Amino acid sequence: MAKARPTVQKRMKELAKMEKRQAKAAKRAARKEDKDSSDSGGFGDVDPDLAGMVAGPQPKPEWAQDEEDVEV
Repeated sequence: MAKARPTVQKRMKELAKMEKRQAKAAKRAARKEDKDSSDSGGFGDVDPDLAGMVAGPQPKPEWAQDEEDVEV
């Protein structure tokens, strides 16, 4: 008996898997490149979420202040 050749469907599945692997590898490489280029790695940079914050007691919001405490 002769060996049966892989079916066309099986070959198409294999090609699809290979293409998917290549696409994932390309995306992974692009993400790594973006991360490396955007990361300055310095501690001198200020996080925009924390910019302007001051340590210590914070002033009361306007709605929480008593009428006596409000400075005019």
